[in-house]
Amino acid sequence: KQAQEKARQATELGPLPAHQRELSGTLQGVPAGAEVELALLVIDDKDRPQQLLASSSLIGTNQALPFRLRFNPQAFPVGARVELRGRASQSGQLILHLPEQRISQPTTQALGALQFVKAP
Repeated sequence: KQAQEKARQATELGPLPAHQRELSGTLQGVPAGAEVELALLVIDDKDRPQQLLASSSLIGTNQALPFRLRFNPQAFPVGARVELRGRASQSGQLILHLPEQRISQPTTQALGALQFVKAP
């Protein structure tokens, strides 16, 4: 119930404040009840996360899952590699992941439909 409430609040963020930007879209292939974590991360040359710019948690519904991830564009490092990453787990077990989505500009962007794939 707590996770469902958190997911509901994430989709009801209200109007975007002037000082923030937002990534939005839908997540495909997430089974009902799966816990989804999205993160906007600064990634180093060795493919390791270095800084968390924004994160969000959602609960899968077995349908297209809308998301909105807000971030501060001032925290977006110039010239650094920034990616949207995601993972889905059920009963504590990683089941799916989102292939990295490169985010090149600190602007509001609609990313469209993003497909989760089986975790290795």
